[in-house]
Amino acid sequence: MHRREFLFLAPALALTRAQALLFQISLAEWSFHRALQEGQMEHLDFARVANRDFGIDAIEYVNVFFMDKARDRTYLNEMKSRADGEGVRSLLIMCDREGDLGNPDDAGRSRAIENHRKWVEAAAALGCHSIRVNARSDAALGFDEQQKLAADGLRRLCELADPHGINVIVENHGGISSNGAWLAGVMKRVDHPRVGTLPDFGNFLIESDPREEYDRYKGVEELMPYAKAVSAKSHDFDASGNEIRTDYERMLRIVLNAGYHGYIGIEYEGDEASERDGVRLTKALLERVRDTISQEMA
Repeated sequence: MHRREFLFLAPALALTRAQALLFQISLAEWSFHRALQEGQMEHLDFARVANRDFGIDAIEYVNVFFMDKARDRTYLNEMKSRADGEGVRSLLIMCDREGDLGNPDDAGRSRAIENHRKWVEAAAALGCHSIRVNARSDAALGFDEQQKLAADGLRRLCELADPHGINVIVENHGGISSNGAWLAGVMKRVDHPRVGTLPDFGNFLIESDPREEYDRYKGVEELMPYAKAVSAKSHDFDASGNEIRTDYERMLRIVLNAGYHGYIGIEYEGDEASERDGVRLTKALLERVRDTISQEMA
């Protein structure tokens, strides 16, 4: 076995069969957004940090941390080389700031679709399976009209991404996209094998003033039939290491009962613990719940 093959396989081999059948753990780059924004960490070091500091073998990039490099093949090759050298898989690119795929203006919607082309191509170059996009529209429009517009933009983007072998997955990411029933309805309207969801445990805030929050357990359950990735959002923890906003065992049972057994990505966004400690706490919690459920299967 070559060294690179061993590095890819070693983390999985360290798990019991029952654990490996349940899910493996990935790491979202947004977990280090403060360190990256403040220059305390370099984007190119992300794969090394994931592997060497946290023992995680799969990562999820965020486009804003290499916004001007999407078409820089030398830079993308360096990213891929570093990830490969660490035995780390590049899973997806989270894409923001590229326009509204549900823009009510046809020209604006087409521009947003075209803006995502470079990220589709970058994802393919890095060996990712997906780009994560937003399904935003005009909040002044009704439920059905926003759904129709978002579905049109997503389907056209899926058709663009299909020849590259890249999926287009949507996160519940604020506004009407945090309404699980709405986003599930968008998936039905798109009806394309490349479209899917990225259910996030915590992003169910629809309006902040007045505060309107969608039930996170109901939302994840509604989005799981279309899931091609899952985000384990975390903020704060109690003395026992449990996330205080989300019952992880309840949430992970919803994920697994939907038949999902892919990677679940750590995305720490809290303020109480440092970013590194927050990642460690989230990883430990995911592992603990996985152990509990795998013991039931033994």
